[in-house]
Amino acid sequence: MASAKIMDSPVGWVQDHIRTYIDSNGAEGHIWRGVPTLLLTTTGRKSGTLRRTALIYGRDGDDYVIVASKGGAPKNPLWYENLAINSKVTIQVGPDVFDCIASTYEEHGRAGEHRQKVWDSLVAIWSGFGEYQVKTERRIPLVRLKKVS
Repeated sequence: MASAKIMDSPVGWVQDHIRTYIDSNGAEGHIWRGVPTLLLTTTGRKSGTLRRTALIYGRDGDDYVIVASKGGAPKNPLWYENLAINSKVTIQVGPDVFDCIASTYEEHGRAGEHRQKVWDSLVAIWSGFGEYQVKTERRIPLVRLKKVS
């Protein structure tokens, strides 16, 4: 994905964050307001355009985990809709850029119990995630990003 033109988030402060992250090769912007962030690049499900945003992340073993919260809005963020159609994504974590396969954590049974533990770990990183879940009727998706070997 890295060779094609990438469209950054249309949100001004997110664009600024991405630019700082890119310009410093992750030295600035990786830690934002005291929490770790990564850059996620998805492929637009309708346009095929590469789209990049900055997101808070956690870890689940070797995998990265992001939250499709959209601040508790009633609908999922567009980046989530994109990766639900095309699970191959690229992320940048600090200076490191690599491809991943994205998948949504399952909600039921033992997998649901594991999801809850991972969710709790993300809420510990950014308490806003818990507040966002209270604001919306949808179950906020939790996304695993597994590095492609």
